[in-house]
Amino acid sequence: MAQRPVVGVLLAAGRGSRFDPTGAANKLLAPLPEGPTAGTPVAVQAARHLKQALADVVAVVPAAATHGAQVDRLAALLAEVGCEVLRSPGAARGMGASLAAGVAARPNAGGWIIALADMPWIAPETIVRIAQAMDAAHCVAPFHAGQRGHPIGFGADFFSGLTSLDGDEGARRLIDPATLVRINVDDAGILRDVDTPADLTG
Repeated sequence: MAQRPVVGVLLAAGRGSRFDPTGAANKLLAPLPEGPTAGTPVAVQAARHLKQALADVVAVVPAAATHGAQVDRLAALLAEVGCEVLRSPGAARGMGASLAAGVAARPNAGGWIIALADMPWIAPETIVRIAQAMDAAHCVAPFHAGQRGHPIGFGADFFSGLTSLDGDEGARRLIDPATLVRINVDDAGILRDVDTPADLTG
């Protein structure tokens, strides 16, 4: 593991047009319907798992939005979990801008694990394994049943590349398959996200 702490960056700026085409509902605030986490908002559960694995987590939310009350509630809930909430003016431009803002908030980290707030089923142990496998020069990704999932770890050498992202451009172009460190996990949660209401029940 890197000598400097690995930081979690939780991307929580998207609303999810596929979840509610009217724009009235924010999928990140949708309550999980099943099991011991029933009633917990999607993003809160994702943040809890990230915080269980990493001491320092930056959660990126929009700076302003049409549905300002929902964003305020989301920010307050993520702060209660223990995240540092970053209201990013660029978040409205897309995931790349949010990712860049979150990484830029921790320029001296030993690396960053980029997690998505609509993926509440990733086991904390998976995140710990990713952090333990990280070094400055490599990306680390979990694989389940042969498929690459989330979250992805980026070593400290990727700072410039990550902070140059903008708009909807994700970090995929920064990942070199030839040097990617693969972590095989028995965790189907790395492949499961919430795009539609049906996804909440699997």
